[in-house]
Amino acid sequence: MAPRPSTEAPEPRGVFTLSLDFELLWGTVDLFGPERFRRACEVEREIVVDRLLSLLEEFEIPATWCILGHLLLAECRSSNGRAHPEIVRPRHAWVRGDWLQHDPCTDEARAPLFYGRSIVEKIRSCRVPQEIGSHSFSHAIFSDPGCSREAAASELRASVEVARDLGLTPRSFAFPRNGVGHLDLLPQFGLTCYRGPAPRWYERREPPNAWHRLGRLWSVLAASPPPVVVPEPAGKGLVNVPASMIYFPMHGLRRYIPVSRRVQRARRGLDAAARTGRVFHLWFHPTNLADEPEAMFRGLRDIFSAARELRRQGRLSVASMGTVGTVACRLP
Repeated sequence: MAPRPSTEAPEPRGVFTLSLDFELLWGTVDLFGPERFRRACEVEREIVVDRLLSLLEEFEIPATWCILGHLLLAECRSSNGRAHPEIVRPRHAWVRGDWLQHDPCTDEARAPLFYGRSIVEKIRSCRVPQEIGSHSFSHAIFSDPGCSREAAASELRASVEVARDLGLTPRSFAFPRNGVGHLDLLPQFGLTCYRGPAPRWYERREPPNAWHRLGRLWSVLAASPPPVVVPEPAGKGLVNVPASMIYFPMHGLRRYIPVSRRVQRARRGLDAAARTGRVFHLWFHPTNLADEPEAMFRGLRDIFSAARELRRQGRLSVASMGTVGTVACRLP
């Protein structure tokens, strides 16, 4: 006699997704000029990217690298003394002078912290296929009133075009400084999902004020369980894959928080995803690993090890952000 089919619902399987904002000096040059974070970006280029790719290969993690469009270039030149005249400049109140005034308009050999073509090729050659998404072209802040619709559109257009020149078709997007704005433009440039802010009060404001910063610090210090999320339709075929947690760097006040607290918090997120069938979405900048890299990489290895064990148990899948957005309708 054939066994009777089980009427019990299958165990939920959670999802772990990792997104990385790769921007080198472009991420801070508008605020601090080209010197303050130069050494961290040099460490990122010289050490961090190779070690991170090796770790992703070892643990078979298909991360989503949201790469700034300018880093896809091997070189660029000014036109009549103006860098990238096709970019409509944002008018951010904190910027004095032209938005692209720090663009060296040269090549990767002469200005390796403003170009990243060789690093992009390393990412593409990773033995575990990595997703390459977009992080705009020059790090304009889409949520700021100074970023007009025309400026946002020119950023998206330029970033997608330079990607297509390399045979890439980005579908995932991370907003610079997580400032969500001009959402309706994303589908026009083939982008189908984006990383929205984590569903916590201290993540809902960019730029954060003192209270929001304290909330973020306290969440790490207390190793509070991060939210596990459900992808959300955002109209016109666009899906929001909200963040769960950033893997905080170890500079500023954060250096006094042991890495073990970051790891404990991430493991709680992975366990919750496996238990509920939801998504644990970890993100960070590769530059975050430049301060105290040995400790930060040990912590990341512990997080990836926990994900691998849950995957071995059949309780967790590991997928890129673009894949999560594509299958969003299947998630509880």
